[in-house]
Amino acid sequence: MSTDSIYHEGMRNLQDLRDTRRIADRLEEVIVHSAFTESDREFIQRSAMLFVATADAAGHPDCSYKGGLPGFVRVLDENTLAFPDYDGNGMYRSWGNLEVNPHVGLLFIDFDKQSRLRVNGTAVISADDPLMAEFPGAVFVIRVKAENIFPACPRYIHRMQLIELSRYAPRAEFEPPVPEWKTYDEFRDALPERDRACLAADDTPDDTEAT
Repeated sequence: MSTDSIYHEGMRNLQDLRDTRRIADRLEEVIVHSAFTESDREFIQRSAMLFVATADAAGHPDCSYKGGLPGFVRVLDENTLAFPDYDGNGMYRSWGNLEVNPHVGLLFIDFDKQSRLRVNGTAVISADDPLMAEFPGAVFVIRVKAENIFPACPRYIHRMQLIELSRYAPRAEFEPPVPEWKTYDEFRDALPERDRACLAADDTPDDTEAT
């Protein structure tokens, strides 16, 4: 095995406990790659969602769901993908972590076809990225430089079908509705001025809860 193996001592300990070191090494040899294949590109660019794992400088983890219309994540070259950050609750737990720890793990799942793809690498966040103009509604653009790309065992993926795309998903010439949680008294006076202006112009807030 190369000294650049994707496995660290903790992983090796459990592999040895369960006698899975050999198959782990074979999987690394056969399926783990660092350049996006055409199949990877097609999988990613038809996805309407992904899960993002980050950690702060002390290693405390955070996991977040990110969604948009299919195609909101783009593979730019054999090692790089990009996607927009849209308006959210303003906590910036995921993207704030990137400011102190660039390592990121992405998980794409196709629940209909019961398949998934993992992308691990490093990421940067920018409000001045050249792609900003190509992502309507983007607040920032996140670029991820892939280090390890690999499919994962699909056996426990429950088969589900997409019923409806979120009406909040930004797109050209569309103003998403205001979520109701922004109208609650305990939050309203703490909102940014841009949100207060939107509330003043919108008399029919949506009923989605803050999460």
